[in-house]
Amino acid sequence: MSFSRLFVMQLVGMVMLFGILASPGWAKTHHRTFVIQEATYTRLCNHTKNILTVNGLYPGPTISARNGDIVYVKVINKGNKNITIHWHGVNQPRNPWSDGPEYITQCPVQPGGNFTQRIEFTEEEGTLWWHAHSQYDRATVYGAIVIYPKLGTRYPFAKPHKEFTLIIGEWWNANITDVYNNAIQSGGEFQISDINTINGQPGDFAPCSANDTFKVQVVQGKRYLLRVINSAMNNEFFFAVAGHNVTVVGSDGSYTKPYVNEYIMITPGQTFDLLLEANKFPNTSAPYRYYIKATPFFDGNVVVPRDPNDTYAILQYKTNGTTPPPVPLFPSLPNFPNTSAATAFTAGLRSLASSDHPVHVPQTVDLSMYITVAVNVQQCPNASCAGPFGDRVSASLNNASFSVPQIDILDAYYSSISGVYSPDFPNQPPLFYNFTDANIPQQLFFVDKSTKVKVLEYNTTVEIVFQGTNILGGENHPMHLHGHSFYVVGNGFGNFDNQTDPLSYNLVDPPYQNTVGVLKNGWTTIRFRAANPGVWFMHCHLDRHMIWGMDTVFITHNGNRTDAKIFPPPADKPRC
Repeated sequence: MSFSRLFVMQLVGMVMLFGILASPGWAKTHHRTFVIQEATYTRLCNHTKNILTVNGLYPGPTISARNGDIVYVKVINKGNKNITIHWHGVNQPRNPWSDGPEYITQCPVQPGGNFTQRIEFTEEEGTLWWHAHSQYDRATVYGAIVIYPKLGTRYPFAKPHKEFTLIIGEWWNANITDVYNNAIQSGGEFQISDINTINGQPGDFAPCSANDTFKVQVVQGKRYLLRVINSAMNNEFFFAVAGHNVTVVGSDGSYTKPYVNEYIMITPGQTFDLLLEANKFPNTSAPYRYYIKATPFFDGNVVVPRDPNDTYAILQYKTNGTTPPPVPLFPSLPNFPNTSAATAFTAGLRSLASSDHPVHVPQTVDLSMYITVAVNVQQCPNASCAGPFGDRVSASLNNASFSVPQIDILDAYYSSISGVYSPDFPNQPPLFYNFTDANIPQQLFFVDKSTKVKVLEYNTTVEIVFQGTNILGGENHPMHLHGHSFYVVGNGFGNFDNQTDPLSYNLVDPPYQNTVGVLKNGWTTIRFRAANPGVWFMHCHLDRHMIWGMDTVFITHNGNRTDAKIFPPPADKPRC
């Protein structure tokens, strides 16, 4: 390709990406700067360390916009390592260049470099989030995205008096880069976090943490919106507010039918919008402080290391009293292995499916895929690794363990660079057996590394049945798809039966999400339309599983119309 032609293509791309082409009059364009930098933080008494942050903040800054708005974020890397930023749950129509996963849609921003990413909110309303998508960096590099309704429209529920964002995360006393490097070098498990957090704070019962516990201040009789995000690297959570039910009104940037419950179960990557009625404290003798609690949910192999620590915030009613505040009341939550409680909560989720917020569930399917999810092992020379049997821990989809290339797949696809990936990700596993058997033969544990992707024609309707497996014990896997939200049309326990199980699908008002838990020893079915041309990552949002290879990539070809074609690359995209 000649230099002049390349320059023209990049210029056209800049025109389209930077909004010179007119956008609707009600939409606004915002500009933000994210400076990646080290900052000093102390948690758990004397554990002070430098952590990677955005603008020195932990958690990082919130991006606020309206449906239809465009936000340009200039990412400036003043840190000491490569970094990428992903806008989790934002579909990024025709613009995978700004999606962010390292070596999938971009090369990382190197120290001293910068990259301006374009985030367009086309259908999303509610709560999403952003995070680092390189190595183990999202342990500290993350923050909320809040998308309000378009001007002239409103929430499909009673307007809240005020809102609070609650981001559940994890804290390591160790250096995060060391945690990552040690696991990669040893081939074993990742070191578990020392404590779980809400808005970066462990809460009352962690050492030296009570004075910094995050507090939600409310007024009796008012209604509040809680935006709950699970940014944790490896933990799912039950979450509740003592003495109060919550009403789920949104999930993953999409509205739901109002759903009242005592608790929620939230996987890494998911978000929930919850209405809370401040209906306590009717008189001065009633309690006015209530714990907000997140307790880990884990239904996997008991020998798998995990951080079991509860984390707390406090909801307290405004008072005029001067007496010392009482100990908050505790919520009642299911215990950590309570699969039935987790399943009961998720079974209640439904799309709003109103005239203003309709659903478009594909009623017919062009491509059916059956994808097994598993934690596996790779053979290690002389049994010298720290994984099971002296081998290296790995993970897979359909027995293909994804190997991240050193040239990003988007560039390779767009510029027709051969040898970076192979377009042969299988539609089904190579071998069928009893995936949920308690005793799976050891020879089925082993996988090889590859970079297999799935190529889709534009506008293909896709159904994926994710099948959990009991290799090395199994557990719930939160599967996340970039560039799309999808309808969760069904789930169940055991091995999927393609004759009887589809009879139970919800094709009327299934939840519309970007991250969904695949049941331990069970299955989950999603449907989506591949109407977003580009390169889109799909992976487990337990980060150690993603790093081990529980990933693949969908490449959607251009459609025939101009508005169905991928944008040209931006001129400032990072180089490998």
